[in-house]
Amino acid sequence: GAHRARHCRAEGVTYSDVEKFCLSLPGAKLDMPWSDTRVFKIGGKMFAVIVLDGKRPWGLWFKTSAESFEILTRLKDIEPCPYFARACWVEMKGLKALKPDELLAYLKRAHALVAAKLSRKMRAGLGIAAPASAQRNPFL
Repeated sequence: GAHRARHCRAEGVTYSDVEKFCLSLPGAKLDMPWSDTRVFKIGGKMFAVIVLDGKRPWGLWFKTSAESFEILTRLKDIEPCPYFARACWVEMKGLKALKPDELLAYLKRAHALVAAKLSRKMRAGLGIAAPASAQRNPFL
């Protein structure tokens, strides 16, 4: 009954899990430039944002590839991100629009996309290897 329902909820990703995961990525740092956001950056550039409404988190913004942007923005509760849609950012309301492993994979990819744009020297200083050619789509 009730115990089981609680257990199921615990299997989902929490905002705390998202924060821990983002900060576990190489060179990632937390910034709080505005009172209502928790911004995750690499080399001074944003790759994900937990958006707060007052003190309560209500959603997540993150960088995507152009292909992922097209796929994700067709899903329920995921839309083009205000102000950043042209740069292929999405806004996810809550954390349930994606399965936990999918969400973490997209956040890892967001980190990699932003890291790939950093200079070789900056990536080396952050302990990040050069972008793997296997991650690049040869048709683009």
